Amino acid sequence: MSCPSDRSVSATAVNRPYEECGVVGIWGADDAAAMVALGLHALQHRGQEAAGIVSHDTERFYQHKGLGLVGEVFHDPRVMATLPGQSAIGHNRYATTGATLLRNVQPLYADFEFGGLAVAHNGNLTNAGTLRQALVRRGCLFQSTTDTEVFVHLIAISLYTNVMDRLIDAVKQVKGAYSLIALTPEMMVGLRDPLGVRPLILGRLPSSGGWMLASETCGLDIVGAEYVRDIEPGEIVVIDRDGIRSIKPFAETQSRFCVFEYIYFARPDSVLESQPVYSARKQIGVELARESAVDADVVVPVPDSGVPSAMGFAVESGIPFEMGIIRNHYVGRTFIEPTDQIRNLGVRMKHSANRTVLAGRRVVLVDDSIVRGTTSRKIVDMVRAAGATEVHMRISSPPTKHPCFYGIDTPEESKLLAATHDMAAMAEVIGVDSLAFISFDGLYRALGYEGRGAARGRYCDACFTGDYPIELVDKEGHLVA
Repeated sequence: MSCPSDRSVSATAVNRPYEECGVVGIWGADDAAAMVALGLHALQHRGQEAAGIVSHDTERFYQHKGLGLVGEVFHDPRVMATLPGQSAIGHNRYATTGATLLRNVQPLYADFEFGGLAVAHNGNLTNAGTLRQALVRRGCLFQSTTDTEVFVHLIAISLYTNVMDRLIDAVKQVKGAYSLIALTPEMMVGLRDPLGVRPLILGRLPSSGGWMLASETCGLDIVGAEYVRDIEPGEIVVIDRDGIRSIKPFAETQSRFCVFEYIYFARPDSVLESQPVYSARKQIGVELARESAVDADVVVPVPDSGVPSAMGFAVESGIPFEMGIIRNHYVGRTFIEPTDQIRNLGVRMKHSANRTVLAGRRVVLVDDSIVRGTTSRKIVDMVRAAGATEVHMRISSPPTKHPCFYGIDTPEESKLLAATHDMAAMAEVIGVDSLAFISFDGLYRALGYEGRGAARGRYCDACFTGDYPIELVDKEGHLVA
């Protein structure tokens, strides 16, 4: 999967879905690398394990990568001074299926006969394993376990002469969900997969007239870039000294944007596919309250992702909204030995109960999803220990019954609570008095459609339905565990 293709880190350890990376690119601006670092900071929620930047100053490429948060990797001004130039691309990494090693940190850089090229990628190639085997047989030597490197080798062996033709040749051989930014001495390139599953945004820098690419609009906002448009599904945008041009090498088809971006992954202040994320999440809460009303005293979000939906639920139900759970925003890497006892206390490092809100109250907990159920159980136990007399859980997504193969870290199906338990059994496992999920019709009404039928075929919701819109080549060939 994007980030690593091997399964040396078990996905069964995942307690909630995780997005696999954020990408940023700047073209035509002084201090391009610093602006990329700011963009990556805004996209920190998309990957917290590593960050990297590659820049170019018209003569040569420079790069710096490191493990950790953006602020840890690029906190030293002396580091930023080593990344000169008016063009740069960067990447935040969430390592889902392989060891967190420096060699896996993007952007990846390589020297070709046409010159240097750096690549940063968000998503997952569903035929990466198949392609990798074929490339190794041809003599290609892989330096990482990322499927992003498949792009690099496909470009290298292409028989076309110029870099754009080689890149198009490469993307026509891959299958999957991806957004990609590439940088050469002459251009910056942004592209999305033919179904547009993963997001990519184009922005303009008013101060310099330069251009910006980012996974979300919040990446533009932090540097004052103006939103221009979403890169279209299957579109390649080329930015160079002559301006910007669009190439569409794929046959036009109906897009299948990842619906979970609206539910959880994107930052609430982003706008994706012309839809404000905050408004969508709040309206999901409204629909959730209409579908699964319950007598209660207080609506409490599981922070941070449950906050907008809980606000909508409270407004529609008339039940007061309160921050009954407080999140510790300063939890980073584990700083003490992770014994079993400490692991069991781990949820309290991230969340603590606000007893003055919860004691003696009937509580509605609103969260974005339930994956394995272990975190939900710990939160429910914490709320009950704080004195709640009843705990009802409402979830702002349909039940997650299927793993994602398109760039989201989810466990195998047998580890997904909703895939192995009915609603009553799930409620018992997590210890709530009642449990309800948003319906498909409610979800798509919140996104502006009359229901699921009207939205059918417009989004990827495979994690809920099992309807995978892109062929799972490696899985069918048993290359994906």
